[in-house]
Amino acid sequence: MTAQDTLKEYWGYDSFRPMQEDIVNTALEDRDVLAILPTGGGKSVCFQVPALMREGIAIVVTPLIALMKDQVQNLNDRGIRALCVNAGMSRREVDTALNNALYGDYKFLYVSPERLSTPLFKGYVSEMNVSYIVVDEAHCISQWGYDFRPDYLQIGKLRELVDAPVIALTATATPQVADDIMERLGFKSKCLIKSGFERPNLSYIVRECEDKLGQLLNICNGVDGTGIVYVRSRKKTEELATFLTSNGVSASFYHAGLGPAVRAQRQEQWKSGDVRVMACTNAFGMGIDKPDVRFVVHFDVPDCPEAYFQEAGRGGRDGKRSYAVLLWNRMDIKRMNQIAAASFPSLEYIEDVYHKIHVFYNIPYDTGAGRQLKFELEEFCKHFKLQYSSVYYSIVYLDRTGHWTFSEDIDIDTRVQIVVDRDDLYDIEFPDARMTRLLDLLMRRYSGLFSYPVPVDENYLSSHLGVPVPMLRQLLYQLSLQHVIRYVPADHATVIFLRHDRLRPKNVNLEPQRHAMLKTAAVGRMDKMIDYVSQTEVCRSAYLLEYFGQTESADCGTCDVCRAKSLRRPAQSDLSSEMKTFINDDMAGNYTLEDILCRFAVPGRYSTEECIMTLRRLIDQSEVPPLA
Repeated sequence: MTAQDTLKEYWGYDSFRPMQEDIVNTALEDRDVLAILPTGGGKSVCFQVPALMREGIAIVVTPLIALMKDQVQNLNDRGIRALCVNAGMSRREVDTALNNALYGDYKFLYVSPERLSTPLFKGYVSEMNVSYIVVDEAHCISQWGYDFRPDYLQIGKLRELVDAPVIALTATATPQVADDIMERLGFKSKCLIKSGFERPNLSYIVRECEDKLGQLLNICNGVDGTGIVYVRSRKKTEELATFLTSNGVSASFYHAGLGPAVRAQRQEQWKSGDVRVMACTNAFGMGIDKPDVRFVVHFDVPDCPEAYFQEAGRGGRDGKRSYAVLLWNRMDIKRMNQIAAASFPSLEYIEDVYHKIHVFYNIPYDTGAGRQLKFELEEFCKHFKLQYSSVYYSIVYLDRTGHWTFSEDIDIDTRVQIVVDRDDLYDIEFPDARMTRLLDLLMRRYSGLFSYPVPVDENYLSSHLGVPVPMLRQLLYQLSLQHVIRYVPADHATVIFLRHDRLRPKNVNLEPQRHAMLKTAAVGRMDKMIDYVSQTEVCRSAYLLEYFGQTESADCGTCDVCRAKSLRRPAQSDLSSEMKTFINDDMAGNYTLEDILCRFAVPGRYSTEECIMTLRRLIDQSEVPPLA
């Protein structure tokens, strides 16, 4: 069976997208390959197709638990056996999953990076027939990358146990980062396949404005179709959704602090079109392949070009005209400088936070390794009277230096363990017949219930029992009150996993050179982002492409910089003058966007985009009144 046959059989496509086939063929030649494809470029097919064509199981390392679960579910729905091991699982659950991966007929094992260094994982993987080592979000392994994660360094050591080719994938990597990725993954010979980053249908627009809310509303009213609005804070997502809704725009909000059911519901409402605009943090978007997003607005300036390029790239995947709009003012620049200062607290402060967290959980010196701490940042800061952002970035740095694993807002499944003997169950009289049926359903569906708490699927149980999920939870709670089961309800929490015993003062290695290097690199990326928004001479697309090493790129012709240059031409001056006269004199300042487009967006004269850009400039410069 050829690669195209495999693609057709499981995905229904007749041909690969640009660069996909080159990546697949390189992998099938047993060569290590780093693939850099833009967001929405179909990275998963690049490793799933060759893995299906080879004997054995592919190990897929990814840091995104939600995306991991989605991909496993998608593969299983296609009849492809896949399973995962992540930070939210107990040792017994991990042992069961790895045993299935070794002895079951599975093609994919998804693993979160912190699991790679555990003796349990190493013991199993050394016995597995591994077809490929797949590294998703590969930029996380680079010390120069914007999202470096120390657990990724374990992948290089994994190659000492497993003799299998590597398929590394990322959407964002500068030339320096790409070289670092291949070196740290131990490529036998360097092989980089990179798609062009141009998005000719995506217009990059940067607007300096004080009234961001007004600009946002104008965008939502002026551009048809679905949109995303990115902001930094969770609170702001709710405020923006309320503002848009109150102004007649269908909107909702999304952030990692919402429960899994709520997030899934809102994601589906947006994908189906029931909700038009989603105000969200950067937690929204990973793994969401909605092709018809017409605009992506950044209400706050991102920390770096990598994050901006990836998030903006979620617009216009169907190839139709879409807009990536970034709103900014001088307060944004001031705020970014403040964040840069807070992002790298002093090493003394970081060590103090390290000890205070152990004190908070009553963990003495030389103990604590392997403990999983449910962590509330706000509660911790309030207890010790510490500044929120400085503590957060201290915890993140301690994660980067390998002292613990910090997992934010992970979903922990409901778990059930039967604590009475199997024979004794039949002698218990239950006040509700549904409790008996529930126990029978649990025993038929799940193994290990009498040995340890097993994760259960509430939706499956409720549908087969014929009761809503809240009633199912009530039945489980009643069974726990009767001491029949141990019931651990589903949770959504931030967790710190301690990687070693608590160290004594002055023994906490915080790697001063790495601290200085990371700070320098982060400030450099932030400065590049500030330059991107403030400069007005270089085409926005060309600026971003050059940052990622694509130095010879033509101007896009559709960004605000290119439009401003074209507006300075005589024909565009005529449009500006004509439009001003039409609005101020003919319409007496009372006009709609439809009036403008009907009058000026005429084939052979001006395009719709030219008219909209000219109108926005006239409004921004107060030469005409805002839209009615």
